[in-house]
Amino acid sequence: MNKNTKTILSIIAFALFIAAAVFAYNTLSQKVSPRNNIDTAQNGSEVEQNNQETEKLKAPDFMVYDKDGNSVKLSDLFGKPIVLNFWASWCPPCKSEMPEFNEVYNELGEDVSFMMVDLVDEQRETKEKGEQYIKEQGFTFPVYYDIKQDAAYNYGIRSIPTTLFIDKDGYIITGAQGAIDAQTLKKGIDLIK
Repeated sequence: MNKNTKTILSIIAFALFIAAAVFAYNTLSQKVSPRNNIDTAQNGSEVEQNNQETEKLKAPDFMVYDKDGNSVKLSDLFGKPIVLNFWASWCPPCKSEMPEFNEVYNELGEDVSFMMVDLVDEQRETKEKGEQYIKEQGFTFPVYYDIKQDAAYNYGIRSIPTTLFIDKDGYIITGAQGAIDAQTLKKGIDLIK
């Protein structure tokens, strides 16, 4: 075989590899929806179905700051179900879910507290960048800034977006890692009402 023939065969083999990878990706993405990833491990109905008594996980408290610099604790919101979301303005999956969070907040915000926590690290994310993004997008949900990394530390946040659903008594009922859509968000809210 000469050099040109080897090159052509290599290109054909690479093209077949790419085609197979695209086919596999499309097939798997239809079977596994990352936007419907609510973890129901602590869902009360599942516990009843299994007739097992599990201990509820109390949501760790933390302190964050509102846009005016006032401190706010998670425990200040107990008494009403809470949607706790960790995000940053540089995060594409965070940006993809925020319009739907805003839509659901406008629909259900009187019945459920939304705590949208911007993970400020003063490198990739600053309070100013987060505020500018929220203002540009016209979002109306309440935003809090984790300036001292208190929330991120207490929850061991390693990837964003992460959303937790906390009942009115302050217990974590379920959660989701990765971007979620409005339908999944409402499903999580139904579990904490």
